[in-house]
Amino acid sequence: MISQGPHPDLGCWLSEDDCSSFVVLPSFTPAGLHLGPRRGLFARLHWRSPIVRWFSDQAIPQSLWKLGQLNHVAIAVPDLEKATALYRDVLQARVSEVLPLPDHGVYTVFVELGNTKLELLHPLGEKSPITGFLQKNKAGGMHHICLEVDNISNAIEELKRKKIRVLSDKPQIGAHGKPVVFLHPKDCDGVLVELEEA
Repeated sequence: MISQGPHPDLGCWLSEDDCSSFVVLPSFTPAGLHLGPRRGLFARLHWRSPIVRWFSDQAIPQSLWKLGQLNHVAIAVPDLEKATALYRDVLQARVSEVLPLPDHGVYTVFVELGNTKLELLHPLGEKSPITGFLQKNKAGGMHHICLEVDNISNAIEELKRKKIRVLSDKPQIGAHGKPVVFLHPKDCDGVLVELEEA
């Protein structure tokens, strides 16, 4: 049942647009608790109110892809040896060997953190995207985050429909040997987001 106008037990307005169905459950009040009169600004804190659970009849659209976990946070570094030594020798993390990725214009080192990884990035070649980043950020800094998806092709199609720009026409093979794409930072609250197929 949907009521239009103020609901006497809820103290709020309900309309046909608010929901398709709801269930009102009685509230729990400990024995001996004096709730006081319903007056003043904090009336809701002093009177018994029901608990409302909302259920929608409308079909929830199912996406053709799912977002997974945070795969890594990438940090651009001006000195790869120094950065590697910081995480390995000072912070005692497990680090990978240096991996050159000429197609991406970077050297990478992965730092294992248990529940996720850091990716240290250093320029490789004259056209490396990291070179420009380091010119603006001399000390280095966070470059991008990488999120896993279960189907990168479906993710790209749906994100394009939602006006999220993808920085390449098709996925490339990333450092883990899996397809990756980058999303435009202006469409992602200023963050460069990499998607990697898990």
